[in-house]
Amino acid sequence: MKKIIVKLNDRSYPIFIGKNILSNKELIKKINCNNFAIVTNKKIKNLHFSKIKNTSLKKNVILLNDGEKYKNQDSISKIYNFLLKNKFSRDGCIVAFGGGVIGDMSGFAAATYQRGINFIQIPTTLLAMVDSSVGGKTGINHALGKNMIGSFHQPSAVIIDTEVLKTLSDRQFNAGMAEVIKYGIIEDKTFFKWLSANTEKIKSKDTDAMIKIIKKSCEIKAKIVAMDEKEKNIRALLNLGHTFGHAIENNLGYGKWLHGEAIACGFLIASTVAIQNKTMKVEEYESIKKILEAFNLPTKLPKGVRLKKLYETMSLDKKVKDSKMVYIIPRGIGSAYITNKIKKGLVINALNKHV
Repeated sequence: MKKIIVKLNDRSYPIFIGKNILSNKELIKKINCNNFAIVTNKKIKNLHFSKIKNTSLKKNVILLNDGEKYKNQDSISKIYNFLLKNKFSRDGCIVAFGGGVIGDMSGFAAATYQRGINFIQIPTTLLAMVDSSVGGKTGINHALGKNMIGSFHQPSAVIIDTEVLKTLSDRQFNAGMAEVIKYGIIEDKTFFKWLSANTEKIKSKDTDAMIKIIKKSCEIKAKIVAMDEKEKNIRALLNLGHTFGHAIENNLGYGKWLHGEAIACGFLIASTVAIQNKTMKVEEYESIKKILEAFNLPTKLPKGVRLKKLYETMSLDKKVKDSKMVYIIPRGIGSAYITNKIKKGLVINALNKHV
């Protein structure tokens, strides 16, 4: 079992990564909680509930509907109702057992119930393991924008068991790989090269490969979060492709494209802007495109999406400051920068190249 610490002073917490670690009863004993409520959905419960050997985690179960379209206030109210009816107090703890949607909603409920209670992340998708379960971003969607209602609320621990990935569909797994690839683009060229050279090993869900990519991804994210917990500056680098991706998800209707699919397309749009700004070589763009194609991730915008409406949706993004769009642009593979000085014409041109 590997262990990483997200260093946030008195709110620091561990990330545990390993094979079959959900059967480790001792992991939960370190969490200072008297009562647990596990939030999940029927699919995850049927597939993986038996793997959790600590029975105290399974006494109270809140089942939510499965899918991005249910990441809303109605689902949050269902969690609140359960906690109130079962007299949960501030020493209670919510356990998020599922993918990014379950994790984001559970975290938001934990952040707001009685002004904040503990929660634990047990992610069951690759995307959640390498991204949404780490860093304390929680929230729900609004009809006008993704993740527009939320809070920063760090978990008490993150427990990642690679065995649950074996039941993940290829599409869900590949969507998670988009976030893994992102870390190589923004931070680590050597890691990107390793990913490119080991696509078949990764697609086979080889245990050693899984632990390597999850550990490396979490290390990069933990380092960035420790420097900028509430995304005042450098943490925004983690949003490479997300301004474009969130707009795609919103315009298509949440759930039509998976989050990882949408941001993968966003990587290439941002990279095209970089080429126009002469911070990225065409060969690097092609390398990114090649690895995305290896994992069956989209490299073109979905058919039927209107560029004008897409751009308008982007203007509602959380990263807009002083009425200026903020973009994360690659500076070649292995580095990226944050800027609000990208002209609209360059962005429209980059979008057009991916129709």
